[in-house]
Amino acid sequence: MDQIYTNDPETPANDRSWPKAVMNGIRCTCPACGTGKLYESYLKVIPVCATCGEELHHQRADDAPPYFTMFIVGHIIIGGLLILEQSVAPATWVHLVIWLPLTLILSLWLLPKVKGGLIGLQWALRMHGFGGHSDEPDPEPQAAPNA
Repeated sequence: MDQIYTNDPETPANDRSWPKAVMNGIRCTCPACGTGKLYESYLKVIPVCATCGEELHHQRADDAPPYFTMFIVGHIIIGGLLILEQSVAPATWVHLVIWLPLTLILSLWLLPKVKGGLIGLQWALRMHGFGGHSDEPDPEPQAAPNA
């Protein structure tokens, strides 16, 4: 039986499995139920999961997914490039023909998965409004006017 998690602030903080939520995000599904879609288009997150009703508009993945994607793709491409260069030493144009398209394809394929994983992690750790409270600072109290 699958358990559906909610953003109810009265549930204990440790009831959300972060590995499961991250894997759901990597599969581009809702971090709470694992069956609903996470995106309505390439990188646009749906506001509310159609399957379980979990609000997903709280997510603040922002700039982190591209940085992690560049890190992962960079290591794969540079590793492959160095291995090919040391073993075969092809001409520069061969490197360009192989590694430029592969870099583009890997980046475009990984970016939604990395973003989904980060959204899943935010959800599991109750960050950015996923815990039932706002991350916005409390408004400053107004000073009483002098009479």
